[in-house]
Amino acid sequence: MAKNVLFHVSFLMLLLCAGVHCDVTFHFENMCSHSIWRASNPSIGDLAPEIGPNIYEIFFMDDHYSGSIWARTACSTNASNYFSCETGDCRNGIMECAGIQPTYPVTLLNFVVNASVVSYEVSLVHGQNIFVRIKPKGGTLVDGSGPCPMVDCNKDLGNVCPPSLISKNKDGVYVGCNSACDVLKDPKYCCNGHGCQSDEISQKYKGLCPFAHTYPGDHDPPVYQCKGAESYDVTFCPPL
Repeated sequence: MAKNVLFHVSFLMLLLCAGVHCDVTFHFENMCSHSIWRASNPSIGDLAPEIGPNIYEIFFMDDHYSGSIWARTACSTNASNYFSCETGDCRNGIMECAGIQPTYPVTLLNFVVNASVVSYEVSLVHGQNIFVRIKPKGGTLVDGSGPCPMVDCNKDLGNVCPPSLISKNKDGVYVGCNSACDVLKDPKYCCNGHGCQSDEISQKYKGLCPFAHTYPGDHDPPVYQCKGAESYDVTFCPPL
């Protein structure tokens, strides 16, 4: 870890976990050159969601949670005090998403926390807006097949993204790559009645990010179930 990394403990979750068994620790690290704003559905209490460059946040997760966490980018508050972001926006005008689904494209980190067992995945099912990595520290897979593996996507889908799926900001600058299902609404890409098979677009995404799920029926790799990990390190813009 870089020497200039700053540490921040989420005191909100410390308060939420007071008097409650709370044994799952998340470490959020922003290695991007810009701030990101953490978001979640259901909400994990994102009242102070901004994580600046080189910030390392210790977050105590409630031991029963099932949902998604993501990063919002290029967020700001306008003259009318309306908060919005270029990607991952929650469309409610405030910093806390309060369980609202984000605008796409967005890279999702999906977790199911059940006491000491945590299921985790990186999902590109709704596209990509940022590079991410989940790395359990210690722990073994519930099925006994070995240690809990790292999953990530730190390659730019923009290199293979069809023009029709490219997302740009108001200045015409590339900010992410959409999923084919979200934009084209074609059952071929949405896994409806087609046996949940990969398609030519999701295969290109998988070629860049083999450890992420790229279409609704993607089970390769499986959603890992980990027990006994000391913590779960979530890195935004991880190094190659």
